[in-house]
Formats: sequence, C-alpha cells, structure tokens
Amino acid sequence: MIKKKIKWISNSIVIFNGKILCLVGSTKPKLKIDICLLNHPFYSKNKVISNSEGRVEKFMTKYKLTNN
Repeated sequence: MIKKKIKWISNSIVIFNGKILCLVGSTKPKLKIDICLLNHPFYSKNKVISNSEGRVEKFMTKYKLTNN
C-alpha cells in the first residue's frame, strides 16, 4: 500500500564521518552514511585482502578434519 502525503525534502543533508558530504533529495532531513566512495575499497587504492586460508585451516584443526 502506498503511503499518502509523503513529504519530499529537496535539500537533505548527507553526513559522513560527522561532516556534511552533500545535499540530495530524500524523505528524511538527515542521512548518515557509514561508507562512501572516499573509503570504499572498490574506489580507493587501498585494497583489503581477506585471508580465508587461515580460517579454513583453523576450522579443519578445530574439528580434526584432514585434507584428502
């Protein structure tokens, strides 16, 4: 069911890291974001690589399994 009387705010503030990032249109006056293109691994040059091999080995030793 579609809500009636939705209030559109054309200058909503986008806040990132306690600072105003930009103004956008939204139904909320403030939008707090945790990640943006400034710190997203896809856009930044700092690539974070997950070491899943260590986790697999930890699992195998915990449950006493062998690689056959």
